[in-house]
Amino acid sequence: MARKLRCGDSTRRTFLAATGGAALAGLAGCIGSTDDDSVRFVLNPAEEQTDIVEEYTPMKEYLEDETGADVELIRAGSYVETLEALETDQADIADTSPTAVPAGDGFADVVGMRTAFGGALYFSTIATTPDSDIDDLSDLEDEVMTTGARMSTSGTLSPTVMLSEAGLDIGNFPDGDANDLELRTAPDHDTSRERLINDDEIVAAATGAFASAPQIPQEQFDDYPEFVEHSAEYDDAGGDIDDDNPELQLLAVSDPLPRAPIMARSEWDDPERDDIEAALLDASEDDLIPDDVDEDYELWFTGIQEADQNDYEPVQDILDELGLEFQDFAPDEEDDE
Repeated sequence: MARKLRCGDSTRRTFLAATGGAALAGLAGCIGSTDDDSVRFVLNPAEEQTDIVEEYTPMKEYLEDETGADVELIRAGSYVETLEALETDQADIADTSPTAVPAGDGFADVVGMRTAFGGALYFSTIATTPDSDIDDLSDLEDEVMTTGARMSTSGTLSPTVMLSEAGLDIGNFPDGDANDLELRTAPDHDTSRERLINDDEIVAAATGAFASAPQIPQEQFDDYPEFVEHSAEYDDAGGDIDDDNPELQLLAVSDPLPRAPIMARSEWDDPERDDIEAALLDASEDDLIPDDVDEDYELWFTGIQEADQNDYEPVQDILDELGLEFQDFAPDEEDDE
């Protein structure tokens, strides 16, 4: 029997603050058509150049082989839109951001936490250029800094807490302006890093370590033992430094953060749900990234481990520290981790 997409139907309050504009479904409409009886897997990229449907195709094929289900991959425009799709029965399962976990309580379940080379934790970094006069975070007062998307846990929210802990007045950022420095959001981690390199007005950039560590010499991370122990990025830190990817100077590393989850619609009660979720948790690196996949289309994660909402308490702590709720985020400029 064909599924009915209930575009805009919602069982809880809209995610947007009163000043944020129309409800998501009215702004974005249905995120895509779907085949009868297919499992609707909604995706959203974290990096500018990502062809996320191409990246997830090996996972789709693995899930179909393991379960016999027909899996449809649907690219969303933002993570707010992705969570809206779970709430309004436009998706059964989704690639979501860590920030979405507390917001999805009541209509979206955590299936598992994505891992990279065995690591379930990742980190934010704040970096500058080697020729700048910035030696520590306090030097950023009265300067211009770029961050990731407003909703990004590692690109914006965690770094904002880091700035506050360094004694800088962050004002209402990211739901408004900071007071002690100018903070500019970027659409994604890569763009934040590139703006630091290409815009002389910008003296520092916040990103997830996966976007910065390849251009930061490895020894600069040695003062951060948790990063050395837990980060999948440590072993190859500095490995991309060349004329096209200039060296960056590390200023600070965040506390460990839980990696992004896979979430499912709570009311998804089709028979294939248990099989899909079991196959996801059983997937090996070879299942997710087969040998014949072009390296430009490799997934950033190598496995999915069992997790629940309690594992994302550090994300809720960050939101609480900043006085934010998920509905404070408008649907533009959002990304994954």
